[in-house]
Amino acid sequence: MDKTPVEGAKETVAMLEEMGYRYRFVSNTTSKSRRSLAKFLGDMGFEISIDRIFTPGVAAAGRIGSEGDKRCFLITTPDLQGEFEEAGISIAGEDADYVVVGDAEDGFTYDRLNRAFRLVMEGARIIALEKDRYWMGADGLCLSAGPFVAALEYATGAVAEVVGKPSSDFFEIALAGMGASAQETAMIGDDINTDVGGAKNLGMMGILVRTGKYREDLLDRSSVIPDLILESISELREHL
Repeated sequence: MDKTPVEGAKETVAMLEEMGYRYRFVSNTTSKSRRSLAKFLGDMGFEISIDRIFTPGVAAAGRIGSEGDKRCFLITTPDLQGEFEEAGISIAGEDADYVVVGDAEDGFTYDRLNRAFRLVMEGARIIALEKDRYWMGADGLCLSAGPFVAALEYATGAVAEVVGKPSSDFFEIALAGMGASAQETAMIGDDINTDVGGAKNLGMMGILVRTGKYREDLLDRSSVIPDLILESISELREHL
């Protein structure tokens, strides 16, 4: 991840605090736990508590935990595995009820993917923490979990349940945590489809920023029309 904050972002978050706005950092990051994300943000000068961070890992752990004692095979990083263990989810290498796929980084090995393939063929269901195609790293664009989820779907004929953005359930849980309705909430993000499209499908305002992994050609090809386009989040102050 790039550790350089967007210019003006810290001041914008501070302004939201001063004006009493409720907000959440809803991230499709699936390689890090909330604690790691909070530390990462802290290293950049953002003092964000973990209860203001909502990720697909949290959503998935809650979703699986609601079904009782289910066994999960995880294709994730060790850091994210801790999020599931803290939620009381049983981690299994065989006889799994779910195969959970996130951004495993260098952990996307043939052995792990083939084991996941066999588990799904034996009846396990696939939970995709997200299906993003790529994300912006410090050294450029990087493959995200989506291509690997698509490979498992293609090989098994199964359809993954997506718990991260643009899932409506993901946004609804985040909204419930703030005590807010979709109609009074805006989603600000750099992905025209998962951020803006997912938010607008639920009735939220969708604001696109031209930072991070934003690409003009994807905006031109998308059927999603943002309610507002900002050069960066620092411009938000002009619209409140």
